[in-house]
Amino acid sequence: MTPPRRLTGPCLAFLTRQRPSATAPRAFHSLPSSTSTSTNACRRHLSSTRHLSRIQVNRRKDVKQANMSATTLKGQPLDKAVLDAMLRRRMFYTPSFEIYGGVGGLYDFGPPGCSLLTNITDIWRKHFILEEDMLEVDCTVLTPHEVLKTSGHVDKFADWMCKDPKNGEILRADHFVEAVLEARLKGDKEARGLKVEEKDDPKKKKKKAKSEAIKLDDALVKEYEEVLARIDNYGGPELGELIKKYDLRNPETGELPSDPVSFNLMFQTTIGPSSNSPGYLRPETAQGQFLNFAKLLEFNQGGMPFASASIGKSYRNEISPRAGLLRVREFLMAEIEHFVDPQGGKKHHRFPDVADVELVFLDRETQLAGKTETRKVAVGEAVKSGLVDNETLGYFLARIHLFLAKIGVDQSKLRFRQHMQNEMAHYAVDCWDAELLTSSGWIECVGCADRSAYDLNVHAKKTGAALVVRSRLDEPITIEEWEVDVEKKKFGPLFKKDAKTVEAALMASSQEDREKLAKELKDNGKATITVEGYGDGKAEIPSDAIRIEFRKRVEHTREFTPNVIEPSFGIGRILYALIEHNFWTRGSEGTDEARGVLSFPPPVAPTKVLIVPLSSNQSFKPHLKKLSQRLRSIGISSRVDDSSASIGKRYSRNDELGTPLGITIDFQTLQDNTFTLRDRDSTSQVRAEEDKIVEAIKSLVDSSKTWADIQKELPAFEGQEVDVAVREK
Repeated sequence: MTPPRRLTGPCLAFLTRQRPSATAPRAFHSLPSSTSTSTNACRRHLSSTRHLSRIQVNRRKDVKQANMSATTLKGQPLDKAVLDAMLRRRMFYTPSFEIYGGVGGLYDFGPPGCSLLTNITDIWRKHFILEEDMLEVDCTVLTPHEVLKTSGHVDKFADWMCKDPKNGEILRADHFVEAVLEARLKGDKEARGLKVEEKDDPKKKKKKAKSEAIKLDDALVKEYEEVLARIDNYGGPELGELIKKYDLRNPETGELPSDPVSFNLMFQTTIGPSSNSPGYLRPETAQGQFLNFAKLLEFNQGGMPFASASIGKSYRNEISPRAGLLRVREFLMAEIEHFVDPQGGKKHHRFPDVADVELVFLDRETQLAGKTETRKVAVGEAVKSGLVDNETLGYFLARIHLFLAKIGVDQSKLRFRQHMQNEMAHYAVDCWDAELLTSSGWIECVGCADRSAYDLNVHAKKTGAALVVRSRLDEPITIEEWEVDVEKKKFGPLFKKDAKTVEAALMASSQEDREKLAKELKDNGKATITVEGYGDGKAEIPSDAIRIEFRKRVEHTREFTPNVIEPSFGIGRILYALIEHNFWTRGSEGTDEARGVLSFPPPVAPTKVLIVPLSSNQSFKPHLKKLSQRLRSIGISSRVDDSSASIGKRYSRNDELGTPLGITIDFQTLQDNTFTLRDRDSTSQVRAEEDKIVEAIKSLVDSSKTWADIQKELPAFEGQEVDVAVREK
């Protein structure tokens, strides 16, 4: 995954939005020009932000969506507090170590959460690894310091944080700027008489004072909106200037925070008992795939292109993780590294299969103009016009779209946002984030980047490993170039433990450098080469330890370092967005009570079938046992609810768990072995004998049929034919 992103970016995550790559130096982005009334307006409006008990750690929001109420699957206003309470009550997830007070950014998944997570990753594995014939690896979480130093994470995997000088509160700088400006815009809307929806945060119950309605100058409103639209494009110095320019004070203390400083997000540890081998918990799963490239290429019999994939936990020491599952310190990632020959335009042989898939794009030019309008374009046209850089990148964007649709993501709440130039690493060619709209705004859940050959190159340069592809040429070619020969018997004793590092730097030298070194050896009997991490950075090599000559040779093979297209998925973020997208409420019959429903598609639902006996009659038990065992034998999860609650209540509480189907065992079952099958969303029912019911369930779970298809095939259930009262007697 792209090293540090102000987390997509997934990273994603991840997650998991994951941050822009911190390996890329951030060029200063000019701030919006101020108006003559900006400073006074900012000071007047300071009081309107006092109601914030703490700065909200919200994701970057689309300016036009920021104050719009989130909606349920059925278009109802989404009450996030009600949803969160339901998820915790049903134990989808819960704060870790809660009886000890909990630790921010760490969560445990309960039974339905585990099943949902497993089903998402299972569909992901089939959709990508199986269908694309990828090579799956599972690499260690512990990573030596040297690996992450080489990749750039040690130096640059960071977020910008600032500190309140009065109470010592640590604030993430971009979130701080974002939250205060959004509060001011909210107060402006109230002053103009526009309706502003309040978002009820269950973690923020202490203070509920309303913001003071103060009208801002139109020019200042425009400035604020432009800053928010480009919030991901600012580095630490720019964020510091924004804080000073707009007099952004911590609402809790009224103080200006300190200048932003860089905070590395990796968890540091030591490997072994001596503490001489520093290491980290990996912040992404990608590095293990890069380091195993040569072995994977050999396993693939040298075939190109090919892709590796990995599903596993990653760790990031987030500054202030207060956004539930959207910003956590331990998260599940699924990452793909697709290795492709850079020659030939990075074509993909299956691109025609997805060329007509239409995606919603938010390009970088639109964002840099301070706007957020999207456009819907077929992937084929996006690549042809240059909006998306190449076919392979476009192919994976389409495949990401199809995967999210398959698991039940609301397509009206999905867009692909292009990274702005300052967000991307200097080595990246193009990068897009799949963002999902939630109650916290647009959240990056998947990042898809063309990383060029950066990772393989830096690791090869550091270690001297041959992370390259050799392919046979149709026609041999003649090459004339400077070549280096190392005299191992002299070279090794000369540099001892640093010999490998010096040799790697020598082999990574350019043709121009080698020509200069050859001249030095001839004139002085020795040559000096720059070696990072060795002594004072310079290594002096005598002529008896190396030989550099200009030679002509005929090549029958071509050697190249492949480029990498990397889709990176923050599974936890996708899971939470999926929950919001599939949540809705319906009234309970005869009451005003609204009951929650999670309309997960059957393949992704935690439990597929609820089995409900009409009563506690002992004669139902053999049918219960037989039916549940039969469903399990064909890989379909079921749950029996034989509690004393009414059948309606039993179905209702399993609707909250997202169970799509329900089987009722009644007294008619005892006579003719027929069962009713209930659909969660419509609550309609059909009735048939056991074999047909099981076959219908199987077809619904594997998505080969819909409930409408089942209704056409099986008779509707109108009522029991057996007198219940008589049977009970």
